[in-house]
Amino acid sequence: MEGALEVQMWSDAVNQTNKSALLAWVKETGIHLVQVNGQRKYGGPPPDWIGDPPPSGSEVFVGKLPQDIYENQLIPLFQSVGKLYEFRLMMTFSGLNRGFAYAKYSNRHSAQIAIAALNNFEVQKGCPIMVCRSTEKCELCVDGLSSLVEQGQLWTLLQEVTPGVLNISLYPSPSRKGGQFAVLKYNSHRAAAMAKKTLVEDNLGLYGEDIEVDWLKLDMKQKLRSERTFLGSLQPGGCNSGNPSQAPGDPVVRPLTQALCVLDYLNALCEKQRLGTPVFLTKCVQVNPDGWIRFWYQVVIPGYPSPFSGFMWIKTDKSGLSGHDKAKNAIALQLLKTLGCPVV
Repeated sequence: MEGALEVQMWSDAVNQTNKSALLAWVKETGIHLVQVNGQRKYGGPPPDWIGDPPPSGSEVFVGKLPQDIYENQLIPLFQSVGKLYEFRLMMTFSGLNRGFAYAKYSNRHSAQIAIAALNNFEVQKGCPIMVCRSTEKCELCVDGLSSLVEQGQLWTLLQEVTPGVLNISLYPSPSRKGGQFAVLKYNSHRAAAMAKKTLVEDNLGLYGEDIEVDWLKLDMKQKLRSERTFLGSLQPGGCNSGNPSQAPGDPVVRPLTQALCVLDYLNALCEKQRLGTPVFLTKCVQVNPDGWIRFWYQVVIPGYPSPFSGFMWIKTDKSGLSGHDKAKNAIALQLLKTLGCPVV
């Protein structure tokens, strides 16, 4: 069988006894194992599977595995508590496992049973394993994109080379001046993992040098989310403002959906259009007891025919930013809209 041939490749170097036992088990059971991209996989779906893949939450992470243990011991163990849809063991080039695996069950309930029954189970004497809920990460981040790349171009490219991409968001890079930072969301952890490998190994001409591809970390995700929340707080009561002191005709600021820092985004856009760096002048002209502050502003963009000026309401909060800094962010939103940016 093809599965047996795949395993044979790993039975000649280190840990020969256990590798031979694995090969014998594969021949005896007829189970199909496929080695691909640094992992060995069973199922996904298994031979007798009918219907859609299991829902999110059906996968468990298995850690603290002894490196000389293989599927002939692990798969029967994890099958003993529920029906397996897929089992993936991460492998080294020498044929040892990398100390962790993923077991996906047919439903969430079976995954919960596996966690309760197998966490701290000793697969070898003195070697308790860890079994917990898999995060099933589906989001990647790409840093170092050129400021010239547009969302439509990136979307077209990624659809061609990374199956399963659902959406893309572009932001000014938090670490590279003038660069861009992309968040890519995929329809499954496997699709995201395959995309990560493709982008890391091939780079694919992603409009920049030294592209960095990684999983989107929780702290960055929270930072993006808090930025949107902060920008939303700039809006005094929505389109029908609940702020009675807001002057008729003053702009109402809507949340920005695709910028990590509004001023950086504006600067990048002006650089792309060769307009020069915007120069801001703000002056506080009114302070209300409820925390709303009204600013007069003027912004000069060297390559633009005339300066921008007007009034802007902002509300103080505990973000640590001064009123002038919040006003500049709010004003930048209006300028992005004026300059034809589609993100506001």
